[in-house]
Amino acid sequence: MSLSRAVGLVLGVAADRLLGDPARWHPVAGFGRAAGALEGRLYADDRRRGVAFTSAAVGAVAVAGAVAERRTAGRPVQHALTIAVATWAVVGGRSLGREASAVGEHVLAGDLPAARLRVRSLVGRDPSELDADQLARAVVESVAENTSDAVVAPLWWGAVAGVPGLVGYRAVNTLDAMVGHRSARYLRFGWASARLDDLANLVPARLAALLAAACAPVVDGRPREALRAWRDDAPGHPSPNAGAVEASFAGALGVQLGGVNHYEGVVDDRVRMGSGPPPAARDIPRSVTLARAVGRGALAVAAVVATRRP
Repeated sequence: MSLSRAVGLVLGVAADRLLGDPARWHPVAGFGRAAGALEGRLYADDRRRGVAFTSAAVGAVAVAGAVAERRTAGRPVQHALTIAVATWAVVGGRSLGREASAVGEHVLAGDLPAARLRVRSLVGRDPSELDADQLARAVVESVAENTSDAVVAPLWWGAVAGVPGLVGYRAVNTLDAMVGHRSARYLRFGWASARLDDLANLVPARLAALLAAACAPVVDGRPREALRAWRDDAPGHPSPNAGAVEASFAGALGVQLGGVNHYEGVVDDRVRMGSGPPPAARDIPRSVTLARAVGRGALAVAAVVATRRP
């Protein structure tokens, strides 16, 4: 079954590269709607309610994945195809690259209103006053973080735990996006989702950072600079995982990430990472190239790990 798991991961990534996200009935979107309905029933400004919400939402998905895994046990072809479909559903490498490239094209064309509108699909910060360089920084930071969240992490958990790992991780990451941010409403209720997401990304984020350093030469960068930025700058980032990936991308690309962001009227001044100049529009396609290289490296690692699992 370990070989079929590896084959399924490869097929799923190939489907993502060729087809992108499912055009209709996307299972992640469906999960988000179901989780939103569950939140409406369970919400209270209380950590225990948040723990119950997170446990129920993630548990249901993980159990469904475990059932699918068990039903295909001993049938390599069916198992590989099940893994492939789950991987296609949860990996978002092509969509990430497409959205980042579209913003970059608008910025290069000088159409900042269109770029500000399009960048909303990538970032949570307020883009209304972002200039060209600030838009470029927002995109590069998003590409770095989402390469870890939407590519490296699901592949890692798919290699380690099969279908339950794939769908369970995506459920955790989706809940973090929904309720894990530090707003007045979700400070307590979203605590469990945020902490579980931190735990789930602990290994994948560092794998993504290591791969970004290793792949730095594909964008004319230096692995040593990526490793230095990761070591020196990442600890100052508010996220224990995003900081590692963003810092490594910054060093690999030879740019400086971090700075002042605005979130619904809240000013967030984040640590500067990397020693180069701020990103410009030309660095957006470079970041996409680096992200694709990291994705290929993550797939290779995942395939090796999967073949060594029982």
